[in-house]
Amino acid sequence: MAMAALRREGRRFAAPLLSPYRPVINPAAASAAAPSFVRSSPEEELPLGVRSISTQVVRNRMKSVKNIQKITKAMKMVAASKLRKIQPRAENSRGLWQPFTALLGDMPSVDAKKNVIITVASDKGLCGGINSNVVKLARVLYQLSSGPEKVARYVVLGDKAKAQLARKSKDDIELSIAELQMVPLNYTQISVLADDILKNVEYDALRIVFNKFKSIVSSVPTMATILSPELVEKESESGGTLGELDSYEVEGGESKSEILQNLTEFQFSCVLFNAVLENACSEQGSRMSAMDSSSRNAGDMLQRLTLNYNKTRQAAITTDLIEIISGKSALEANW
Repeated sequence: MAMAALRREGRRFAAPLLSPYRPVINPAAASAAAPSFVRSSPEEELPLGVRSISTQVVRNRMKSVKNIQKITKAMKMVAASKLRKIQPRAENSRGLWQPFTALLGDMPSVDAKKNVIITVASDKGLCGGINSNVVKLARVLYQLSSGPEKVARYVVLGDKAKAQLARKSKDDIELSIAELQMVPLNYTQISVLADDILKNVEYDALRIVFNKFKSIVSSVPTMATILSPELVEKESESGGTLGELDSYEVEGGESKSEILQNLTEFQFSCVLFNAVLENACSEQGSRMSAMDSSSRNAGDMLQRLTLNYNKTRQAAITTDLIEIISGKSALEANW
């Protein structure tokens, strides 16, 4: 909203605001009369800026830009506060899924017939292009995962990704969840959400797409792949790798397939928890950058408006002085 209002003010500022009249003084009667006004031709119009623009119009625009700048600065501070709370949790959550990558491996290029693309995005805008980047990667994965014998479906977390994906793939959205960031998330809430997703979709491969947080000004669209227990066993039997899992011996009454089932579900909840937190950090960092840029743009526009206002005011003062001097000269000539 703030950025849209700032752009609108820029268009208004750029609109032609000159008066079609210009002062012309008759050289023969310069001392006896005040300047008269004639209509100027388009070729003779003054450059944009200044002499005939109303100072009240400029003051109103300066006030509007100042209000926008206050809003963008406040939004930047709010985003910075949220980022400070989320960033430590996101960094700590990386320790949950990294052991699973070492244990089960990460096989993004595996050939799966049923692919579910879980797109993690934000519910709000004004945060740069992070949502567009995630949607672009999800669409590429959808094209690669679709085929004569393949099926790809979307599970969308966040309203912004849903709005973009629904334009071309509305029928392919299996499940949509919004407002995840309304309350601070913990692992229990995400594990319940992951369990609901597993109950509502059939999959051979879950591909989670999210923004991995690097810094305030940098985030990288990332994909994490989680295979079904059946596909993991199939890959292992066909000579694939399971990371370090094959180096362990299974003890107890549970079979290897049951252990893989439990590990896969736990892996999915851990990776999804990390993906939501990483994407939330990326959202707040990108919003900080966007609001900082908007504040600086508002400052630049305010400087131009201030210069324009001063020029207009000085032009009005100069015109008044000329009229006073001309009237005084006319009176002295009559005496």
